[in-house]
Amino acid sequence: MMDIVITYVDGLDPQWRKAYSEATGKPVNEKRYRDWGTLRYLMRGIEKHLPDVGKVFLVVSSESQVPGWVNRETVRVVLHSDIIPERFLPVFNSTAIEMFLHRIEGLSEQFLYFNDDFFPMKDCSMEDFFPDGKPLFRPARHLFATNLFKRQVRNSAILAARAAGRRRPLLYVRPQHTCAPMLRSRSEEAYAICREEIEASVTMLRDARNYNQYLFTDYCFYKGLCHIGKISNKHFSVAAASVDSICSFIENPDRKLVCINDVNIPENRYEELRSRILESFERHFPEKSAYELLQ
Repeated sequence: MMDIVITYVDGLDPQWRKAYSEATGKPVNEKRYRDWGTLRYLMRGIEKHLPDVGKVFLVVSSESQVPGWVNRETVRVVLHSDIIPERFLPVFNSTAIEMFLHRIEGLSEQFLYFNDDFFPMKDCSMEDFFPDGKPLFRPARHLFATNLFKRQVRNSAILAARAAGRRRPLLYVRPQHTCAPMLRSRSEEAYAICREEIEASVTMLRDARNYNQYLFTDYCFYKGLCHIGKISNKHFSVAAASVDSICSFIENPDRKLVCINDVNIPENRYEELRSRILESFERHFPEKSAYELLQ
């Protein structure tokens, strides 16, 4: 069995917005933290299409971030303070939070890490993510890091290679952009080796010095612990894809997973996309899951 870890933020939560403003002294980055209302469909997809799942963990900053419909008997809520040392809190940086997921109490050895914009859409098994017990890894190699995210990806690959006893790579690896099959013991191992660098990199908001979860998946790759292959996944950027193409895929998927990636788009465009996408998800997943309260 494999567990599921989901990181989630509701950027409309008044308590969270107050904490963000007081801690950072900045207005909330609406695009980075807005909630599309799709978390329930991720959980419905898990129940319907991932029969090999054990526990589902929802990682949030505080109790006010847990949606009221979440069934606390089937979803294990993990607060940042449960896994992240107090000196790093509060934190509003997902890549920093990812450095501590392996510290979740009761987490299984094999687990899938989901951002809340990834969705299982067709039947999957453990073999789709851990063939022969090894995490599936599809490395793409890059030379240049042209934005903040890619700098974090490059940082992670370089540190992972060093931790694994390999030379600094000329071309850094970038894994497939989908849910991440991870091994808890190897994440703990990499963290122990890289503790000083990781903890020095933790920042409240995203920064070019950060690492991300790829540090742990890259470490397995450089140690020869992965099975090389591709997860069946479709990726949409809401800036580039039409709403018709996104909704058509949701209602008639031909890949096992989908990522619907948020980017900077006008508010009216966001409202239109959100409404149409939620309607399509409701048609594809009309039945509540055990992770939702019935009322």
